[in-house]
Amino acid sequence: MLNKGRSILGHMIAFGNDSLSMALPKRIEEAVNLRKRWFDPTHTNAIRLINAEGDGIPGLIVDSYADTLVIQVANPGIEGLKSEIVSHLVNIIKPKAIYEKSTSFMRMKEGLEPVRACLYGEEKAEIEVLENGLRYSVNILEGQKTGLFLDMREMRALVRNLSAGKRVLNCFAYTGGFSVSALAGGATHVESVESSAKCEALVNTNLTLNGLANHEFVCADVFDFLKTSSFNYDLVILDPPAFVKKRVDIARAFKAYKDLNRHAMEKMPAGSLLLTCSCSYHVDETLFQNILFRAACESKRNIRIIEKHRLAHDHPISIFHPESSYLKSFLLYIE
Repeated sequence: MLNKGRSILGHMIAFGNDSLSMALPKRIEEAVNLRKRWFDPTHTNAIRLINAEGDGIPGLIVDSYADTLVIQVANPGIEGLKSEIVSHLVNIIKPKAIYEKSTSFMRMKEGLEPVRACLYGEEKAEIEVLENGLRYSVNILEGQKTGLFLDMREMRALVRNLSAGKRVLNCFAYTGGFSVSALAGGATHVESVESSAKCEALVNTNLTLNGLANHEFVCADVFDFLKTSSFNYDLVILDPPAFVKKRVDIARAFKAYKDLNRHAMEKMPAGSLLLTCSCSYHVDETLFQNILFRAACESKRNIRIIEKHRLAHDHPISIFHPESSYLKSFLLYIE
């Protein structure tokens, strides 16, 4: 698959003696079978079925929400194979519907227009799913990415395990995944801070689905909230959107991440925990740790790393394509 004039000239699916018509369904089946090793659909039925290069199909993301698939196509080669991919997915997985939500920055870089369309079956906006036994309502049409940040599943599980008896602050809450996890884990109180007012209804829906209370939604800019609010939290979660999408923006992103974490570190009580994350592709783990070092120095706090990011099993990374490792998380102990 060649795309002359773009940052990536070509993508490979078939190697050796395999033809493309042989390799494509083979790679889809291999990806599906790998997920069957890790996930019981009666416990978790919202998973990533195909993770682009991680499953040998560059430019293709397929997320499964119960009986509905959401696909993202990021390059012209996969765009040309879309009808074949849909056919293989129908034959192998037998979903009720397949929806395309190809709106990524990478797709635009490859010279493709955004696409939102139902490719198979009947379109359904709201879908209820299970994640580690917890229930979530997912809007695949209007939600960010494909509807739920599946790549943070293991970190939500970590928060659930850490939250018993704690007061928790969840910043950049979106649909409240971390908030639900914290309350399900026994948190005494959770505050969700989110600048988008429409997210309050989404958070409340997910809390109601799980019969959870002791929660407060705060509609505010997170930076302003951290600068102006007094702190009495045992666990703080910072999971912002990507602050940098182009390499030239790294300096601005460095300052934003540093200030965000510094504001939290300055006010957090001794003995509390900070889970801080970055999904910015151009900020690697070494740079992110350096940012946290600067924030700790400026806040004059002694801080220890307790744990690093847990990769979700349905988001494999090819050893030959380490660039696809974009998520970083650090669990920090504030002295």
